[in-house]
Amino acid sequence: MPYKDKEKLKEYNKEYYKNNKEEIIKKVGEYRENNKQKIKEYKKEYQKEYNQTEKGIKVRTIRDWKRRGLICDDYDELYDKYIIAENCEECEVKFEGNGRNQRCMDHDHTTGLFRNFLCKRCNLKRR
Repeated sequence: MPYKDKEKLKEYNKEYYKNNKEEIIKKVGEYRENNKQKIKEYKKEYQKEYNQTEKGIKVRTIRDWKRRGLICDDYDELYDKYIIAENCEECEVKFEGNGRNQRCMDHDHTTGLFRNFLCKRCNLKRR
């Protein structure tokens, strides 16, 4: 590529793609067809790494809330509060691990609206 300026290079690449779109699509299709297993393994490894990142954990947590019926106007803001919450809003016990003191998202099962951050014990009592 003759361009050192990123903007000129970007324009050159756009123009090249526009002029050679069909050929590029054909080559990409052939590569995918011939390397299905390699691509599958790459995606699996990438997903494993992504799931360990802060963003990956956040995305999975919010997806899980939605799947369980939690309704909220701003999931990002709620997640930030969820991460900061240290104590149960009912019994004031400190959140710890996955036992009775596990942090739970209490929500109304009829409307789906969020109510409180509770420990697992208080959440089970409230149902």
